[in-house]
Amino acid sequence: MTVINRMLDGQSQFEYPTLTPRQREVLRVLVQEYTASATPVASGTLQRIGDLGVSSATLRNELALLEELGFLEQPHTSAGRVPSVRGYRYFVEQLMEQQDLPAPERRMIMHQFHQIGLNLDQWMELTAAVLAHASQATSLVTPPHANQARFKHIELISTHDTLCLMILVLQDGSVHQEMLSVSPERDQATLSAASNQFNALLAQLTVDDIKATKNPELLSLHPWKILVLTRVLELMTAAEQQPGEQIYRDGLVNMFSQPEFQDSGRFMQVVEIVEQQQLLQRILRRTLNTSGVQIIIGGEGPDDGLYDVSLVLSPYGIPNRASGVLGVLGPTRMHYGRAISAVRYVAQMLNSLVVEVYG
Repeated sequence: MTVINRMLDGQSQFEYPTLTPRQREVLRVLVQEYTASATPVASGTLQRIGDLGVSSATLRNELALLEELGFLEQPHTSAGRVPSVRGYRYFVEQLMEQQDLPAPERRMIMHQFHQIGLNLDQWMELTAAVLAHASQATSLVTPPHANQARFKHIELISTHDTLCLMILVLQDGSVHQEMLSVSPERDQATLSAASNQFNALLAQLTVDDIKATKNPELLSLHPWKILVLTRVLELMTAAEQQPGEQIYRDGLVNMFSQPEFQDSGRFMQVVEIVEQQQLLQRILRRTLNTSGVQIIIGGEGPDDGLYDVSLVLSPYGIPNRASGVLGVLGPTRMHYGRAISAVRYVAQMLNSLVVEVYG
């Protein structure tokens, strides 16, 4: 069994009382049954499905003890038990075996990604769709953000009199458009020649590279081209200072189909989390500084707005060069093994994309 969410020193950030092998098995079976049924689990159900080899009375005693230890909760006096946040955490860290996506599903996902080439926007949309389908939860993906913006391509297009449209593409796939005034009027042939010149001189360069250049052709540009270059540098600098806040998402309907969110209050809580995005953006930015799969379960940590929902997240990309975050949002009664395997595999696919784009 592989522990999923350990600290880098190999120790869990959570402390637990010691459970007997039978208590661990009771908790494992209960979490799995509740994940599948969304119905509080009673001792009779455990006796029927768990093959635990003990009486219903013994199971009731074990359930009572697990409740006292904070691993279970009893929604109603006469009902069965459900896992608490602590119970889910113990299950994920101590009881859940690591699993991979089935080989046919991995092959299908790989084929889908290879079909679309290196179009970043399509990769983000496909990532969101794949994660939502694989996890049956709501997917979240941020594009890779480069710590240093690198020039890729520019087009200058004549529009009207002295105005032209500048289209600047950076290596991370981001596109920046702006109207510029080039006086006196320049025809399209002149603008296209200037575009080709910039594309040859600036290919793959960062802001610092461009500022430090000693290329005589770049140092002797015509004044109107210097204005274009100045604006290119300003846009590249702004791109470095303002990480993209866009979050691609898919599968919101998966959340709303869960019984937990038939209640209007909980329904609106999820809508607020997903639509307003400020909370998600804070969490996703923090995840950039981690490694491996990270799991936030129902209200853990400093973010009060996450009560009743869980996140399975992973950074991807090249640390300190270009990286983003992907993951899924679901109820605390999430199929964590499935979600973790999907997030891990798709993160590997995006790692390959970033390596291809950034080298």
